[in-house]
Amino acid sequence: MNEVRLIGNLGGDPDFNTTGSGKPVATLSLATTYRRGEVEKTEWHRVVLWNGLAERAEKQLRKGASIWVSGRLATRRWTDNNGIERWSTEVVAEHYQMLGPRKTEPDDASTASDSSRSTEQQKAREPAPSDADFDDSIPF
Repeated sequence: MNEVRLIGNLGGDPDFNTTGSGKPVATLSLATTYRRGEVEKTEWHRVVLWNGLAERAEKQLRKGASIWVSGRLATRRWTDNNGIERWSTEVVAEHYQMLGPRKTEPDDASTASDSSRSTEQQKAREPAPSDADFDDSIPF
């Protein structure tokens, strides 16, 4: 079975192009973080979206967005202009879902309700949880 599921944050806006035959394609740089005790490691994944999924990503996704992606791994091989064989392993996305609240653009700020603004301001004032707040006795 070749199945990949990732949750992470975009390292930049999607790179949107069309192929020579006119197919829309978008590439994303997705950062995922592994945490285990004191160890924290960030991995970067290249995600490729095709056709309608690529068009939707171009409209919806921006740098820093938190998303869930599912798809499959694919490896491409090619020879560069210097005759050196290269390869790249990518996640070919079949689905994605934005996570968390959508960030509003400056022009859209006037449409946000006062109650949602005050809730966001309250959350911003809350202290971030420290390592002492987590129970390390969980067996997994």
